[in-house]
Amino acid sequence: MRIAVPNKGRLHDPSVELLERAGLHIQSGADRKLYADTVDPDVTVLFARAADIPEYVRDGAAAVGITGLDQMRESGHDLEELVDLQFGSCRLVLAAPEDGDIESVEDVAGKIVATEFPTIARNYFDEQGVEADVVEVSGATELTPHVEMADAIIDITSTGTTLRVNRLAIVDEVLSSSVRLFARPDVVDDPKVDQLVTAFQSVIAAEDKRYVMMNVPQERLDDVREVLPGLGGPTVMDVAGDDLVAVHAVVDERHVFEVVNDLKSVGASGILVTEIERLVE
Repeated sequence: MRIAVPNKGRLHDPSVELLERAGLHIQSGADRKLYADTVDPDVTVLFARAADIPEYVRDGAAAVGITGLDQMRESGHDLEELVDLQFGSCRLVLAAPEDGDIESVEDVAGKIVATEFPTIARNYFDEQGVEADVVEVSGATELTPHVEMADAIIDITSTGTTLRVNRLAIVDEVLSSSVRLFARPDVVDDPKVDQLVTAFQSVIAAEDKRYVMMNVPQERLDDVREVLPGLGGPTVMDVAGDDLVAVHAVVDERHVFEVVNDLKSVGASGILVTEIERLVE
């Protein structure tokens, strides 16, 4: 099975890190290569531009691909979304000059809209029932209204800072995007693809979780259970030659500070908190 992965840019490092955490360690590095093997002899990685990955997957050069929902929608290809990988979040927005007369989608009717995502833009305006002249540009989209190339833009934003710096106001959200795992419909049920989905899901499930271990006097076990917001309840094991029991639980990271103090107050000792690489639920 071949996995298409972004070869550079802001999506490259998180994608490679995800593969590593999922156990698919890339051999011989991932820099400046087209292909790379993994520790699984049945899985290889193909490095490509994020915008080209939907094409690679559709044409069979790769069975699955990691890229943004925005790139998949722009490609127009009919691919199956398998997992939201929960990084690379951004929005495609319709924006116009702050001091202009465009305050709603309807105000764009008959006007020129510049974008790097013409397919998404045209589909959006069709859904809105608005006729606008969509013009494709290859960069610096936010400058086009100020040089009279366009009346409005559709562009990616994460925080909105670039739009504000260029005196552009958001009129509407066109698409909320993040990085996803996509596949051709004919490989969705392939056992190797299913293994990959399970591996990625286990990494995502482990995010912001911590594994907490401690020793607890037998008579205080019920008190410990009361303060542990564990995943399906804590695991309890006898400690040989002692009146203590060992208690293990998975806890949300945001609760760890409070939970550790509560555990100490009910008699827990030897408390150990560790990160979790993968969690198969």
